[in-house]
This record gives sequence, structure tokens and C-alpha cells, in this order.
Amino acid sequence: MNIHIAPLPEHFLHRVRVDGRDDLDQPVERFLAEGGEPCRDVLRRARAGEPLVLASHSPFRQPGPFREFGPVYVLAEASGDAVERRRLPLPHGGATDYFGERLVLRAYSAEERIVDARLVTAAEAEAVAAELLRRSDAAFLQARFPIYGCFACRIDRLATPG
Repeated sequence: MNIHIAPLPEHFLHRVRVDGRDDLDQPVERFLAEGGEPCRDVLRRARAGEPLVLASHSPFRQPGPFREFGPVYVLAEASGDAVERRRLPLPHGGATDYFGERLVLRAYSAEERIVDARLVTAAEAEAVAAELLRRSDAAFLQARFPIYGCFACRIDRLATPG
């Protein structure tokens, strides 16, 4: 699949881990994972006992009516985990699988307005993501967790040389 999963911005990770402040300039919450919290920085579920930070984050870059802030979990310390960014983190049956069997894919315009959205199964996710990114009005996608609607990751087209 010709995609790139965007990492959380380094300035956000530094701010929540070091300064203890989130995107709304609120204090972050620090705690030990129960296990299963979706860690946005490493695209996997937390293991019980891992130190986590819960902070408000906006995945949007522009002001406007679609800009929203929501909770994200990140590891309290930077990790050496290898993170695959060229394919969706689909389930493989492990306790730390990032997505479950369903996810929402939203296509956004360059102006950060929703142009399409689909509730998909894990088996359909890559094909639907490719279909949505072929739209001329889709600049990027967001994957979201379906029950609470929380931001999971941003999906960009992989830049092609030339």
C-alpha cells in the first residue's frame, strides 16, 4: 500500500512528556497502564504496568469548524519500538494489536473538511484506504476507533520522488 502513517508531532510528544502540558495547555495525566490503552506514538496497545501519559491532542493543523481536540495515550518515555508506517497496524490476534476488528476511515480535503467516511472491517481497511486516497478531493485520511470516535492515526499518501 502506498501510504505513510504520520507520527505524532515531536513538539507535542516533548511537551506532554517533559513539560506536562497538552495541546490545550492543560496538565497531562500520568498513570500506569491497565493494559490495552491505544498508544498513538507506537501504534500498539499498552502493556499492563507501562507508564503512560493521557493528554488532549488535535490532529488538525488549521483552525476551522472541523478542528477538534481529544484524548490520546502515549508512552511516558520515548520508546525504541520499531513502528511500521507504510501499512495500517491491523490486528494479528495479539494483546497489543492497535486496531480491533473494525475502524473508521475518514477522508479530509486540504482544507481539513470531511469529504467521505467509512466504517470498515480490518480485512477491508487497506483496500478502502487506497480507494479513499484515490479521490482527487482527499488530501489525507484519519483512522478512528469506532466506539468512542477517538483519533487513531493520520494516513497520508506516500510521497513519490520527482
